[in-house]
Amino acid sequence: MRARPVETVALLLGAVVCAVAPFPPEAVERIYSTALYLDVQAFLTTASNQFPIALLDVAVGCLLVAAVMMVRSRIRMLGVRRAFIWNSLTAAKTAAAVYILFFAIWGLNYRRLPLEQKLDYEPSRLTREAALAFANVTVARVNAGYAAAHASPPDMRALEAPFGEAQAALGATRLAVTGVPKRSLLSFYFRRAAIDGMTDPLFLEIIVNPDVLEFERPVVIAHEWAHLAGYANEAEANFVAWMTCVRGNASAQYSGWLAAYQHTLNALPRPDRSSVKALDPGPLEDLRAMSARYERSSKTVREAARGVYDEYLRANRVPEGIGSYDAVVRLMVGTRFTAPGTPALR
Repeated sequence: MRARPVETVALLLGAVVCAVAPFPPEAVERIYSTALYLDVQAFLTTASNQFPIALLDVAVGCLLVAAVMMVRSRIRMLGVRRAFIWNSLTAAKTAAAVYILFFAIWGLNYRRLPLEQKLDYEPSRLTREAALAFANVTVARVNAGYAAAHASPPDMRALEAPFGEAQAALGATRLAVTGVPKRSLLSFYFRRAAIDGMTDPLFLEIIVNPDVLEFERPVVIAHEWAHLAGYANEAEANFVAWMTCVRGNASAQYSGWLAAYQHTLNALPRPDRSSVKALDPGPLEDLRAMSARYERSSKTVREAARGVYDEYLRANRVPEGIGSYDAVVRLMVGTRFTAPGTPALR
């Protein structure tokens, strides 16, 4: 079937509107992120959980097969030059349609009300002394939790209740459905690019790199669940993941505090890192294992993936880009807490 130019133009205009229209954050929060989106998420995640394979793999495979068949057919029917024109129109139309679908199913969450405006958050709390104090808290928690965390393997089912509690602590009255961690044909790419996991924004399923170490899995899965709950911003997803893990069992708490330690250390200026207390040998060995896994990735693929994702985040109005992962420290340090992992709301 040929691409109709009018349809292509209409879809392209629709995609442009989605990308640049000034959607009011308050309206997105009230109408979409805490209402309509959760209806869609409950349906799609519940459905995708029934399949042991990543539906994203199936969709991409079908799309590639259809594209190859269409290109070959058009070349035979129209010749190379005319086929190129029609194939280009179809590609543009398909890309626009996929973007609109992405935006409607999940991407509009990038426009929701920022957590900083819902929490008792004050930029004035972001001082050098406060950051160093929090860094030393993470060291103490990691050192204290190491033995218990390694005494038994993580239980992902035990993470579901803390995830619900974390959402409720942020004011949610409806909870997101948790996703079953899946492997994917993308796992080879994940390994090469040092990607721990992703949330499929079309089928609302989560995919986890099988090489993620056991003590990393709780915070990685909680991070992807946070995306399923509509927290598209990486800093906010990290914050929800940390809140989830510190409410969990020993392995989850260790995973959450170890991630908090890494984010905080990365966010500190290099001269200040020497003021942070030292980790015990056990946690240091875990960090070395994580570093070894990272070094097994490809620098070329890793840097290319970071560049693409950085541009993707900026295009979705995340000004820090890839740096938004460590921007979670602003929320951890600048927010007032009524109990460990329980932030005060405005």
